[in-house]
Amino acid sequence: MPLNDPEYLPLSYLSQMGYCPRRVGLLLNEQVWLESADTAKGRKEHENVHTQRIERRGQEIKLFEYAVFSDVLGVSGKCDLIEARQDPSGCRIPPVAFPVRLYPVEYKHGKLRDEQEYNIQLCAQAMCLEEMYHTTIPEGAIFYLSSHRRQTVVLDESLRQLVRETAKELHRIQEALAIPAARHSEKCRRCSLLEYCMPDVRQSARAYCQQLAEEAKEMEVESI
Repeated sequence: MPLNDPEYLPLSYLSQMGYCPRRVGLLLNEQVWLESADTAKGRKEHENVHTQRIERRGQEIKLFEYAVFSDVLGVSGKCDLIEARQDPSGCRIPPVAFPVRLYPVEYKHGKLRDEQEYNIQLCAQAMCLEEMYHTTIPEGAIFYLSSHRRQTVVLDESLRQLVRETAKELHRIQEALAIPAARHSEKCRRCSLLEYCMPDVRQSARAYCQQLAEEAKEMEVESI
């Protein structure tokens, strides 16, 4: 399982791409991470739901934090939850002893809402499972922790194509060491990287600040 393979990017970054490409560039190429109240709450909620890794209920098994990867997409990560339901025409998956039909469920912080980036992440998980176990997964769900409600997501071809395009762009940003330009929107107010990103600063001013930072680093090297 290539979870730490440098050629495989984090699957969760597909969701980040849908939220903001610049945020991905900062996370991926500058290793920037700043915690906010929302990210801290979301992280804590994820920790709470992952206290038990396997639940068996008759012909259904729930697998938490299940590792997945895709050679095609070049990503790896973990599914929050996979519901494996017994089905004679299903696939075989460790550690289940009988053939099952797979149903991925992604946990998200907050109340029920339709977010395209969440659908992209869920669909990518399904595509990983399909590639790994030679099966077909027509739908999955997003479970919103604050409202305790589940939203069904149909994993159609248009969404799958969006996943492929997003993965391709993610790898392009990583290979080019690029930081996409800022595009100020309503999402910026909720972003934990707002102060570092400075989306309202003009590009020329940002470039000037980056130049000063690079010159300062060079002076530090010369003084050693």
